Amino acid sequence: MGWLDWTATVLALVYVILAARDTPWCWPFGMISCALWAWASFYQYDLWLDAGLQLFYVVMGAVGLYRWIYGGQQGEGLPITQGSWWDQWPYLLSGSVLAVVFGLLFSAYTPAAATYWDAFTTIFSVLATWLLVQRRIENWIYWIITDAIYVGLYYSRGAYLFAVLMCLYVIIAAGAWRNWRRLQLAEEAH
Repeated sequence: MGWLDWTATVLALVYVILAARDTPWCWPFGMISCALWAWASFYQYDLWLDAGLQLFYVVMGAVGLYRWIYGGQQGEGLPITQGSWWDQWPYLLSGSVLAVVFGLLFSAYTPAAATYWDAFTTIFSVLATWLLVQRRIENWIYWIITDAIYVGLYYSRGAYLFAVLMCLYVIIAAGAWRNWRRLQLAEEAH
């Protein structure tokens, strides 16, 4: 655990805390953290899908910053919204199928480690990120589950600092869901 892991971890923690507080300035911290994390995932921990995921986060950070500031009606920020349970089925079904497909492919054609777990967490992190960029409150439920799985994945690869960070993420995501729900109810009351 060198300076790269520590820097990525601190910036990632700042990102999630700011996202939980619903501030668009979370995104620059996330973008820098993810660029560093991509390097570590690929070169230190052999988690190739996770490295690709981190690069996806860098791009989505720019999209998220724009959408949260200007993506709503008349150039205003997006409101917090919530989909129904039925809205989740396409995400759950497509995410599960893609996780199996990517797990099979990476298991067969790369020396990457923990390919099925890496695929599952990667695919569902992409879905959760998309929901976060759209300011959908259910993103936090996806994060709670995915980050809990990441704890074991990172621990198994010796990425202990990232495993601890994922434990913190689970706690922060639970608090973020409550905070966003409170903000959503306040927005709807106006």
